[in-house]
Amino acid sequence: QVQLVESGGGLVQAGGSLRLSCTASERIVGFSTMGWYRQAPGNQRELVAVIGASSNYGDSVKGRFTISRDNAKNTVYLQMNNLEPADTAVYYCKARRFSGMDIWGKGILVTVSS
Repeated sequence: QVQLVESGGGLVQAGGSLRLSCTASERIVGFSTMGWYRQAPGNQRELVAVIGASSNYGDSVKGRFTISRDNAKNTVYLQMNNLEPADTAVYYCKARRFSGMDIWGKGILVTVSS
């Protein structure tokens, strides 16, 4: 069973940067898309960024976050710049198979202090 492992989270001050990584236990070229989602306490899980043939971003992170992939390392990255306290959440990596089945990572906490 494929596993997705997130890393790179932690505590950062507002205005700072973090890079999240999501490494899959199988080749990511076998997925139609890979993406990052986040969930803050009391909120629904929301799209942050997704990458497939193209990339798409949630409105709140456009211009600040960048999603990228390294197929040779089976890893997807989320570069987060100019972080805001509102970005505080658990960030989840998701891979979608061509069949439509979704696989989720366990999530990693990002905390942005003001």
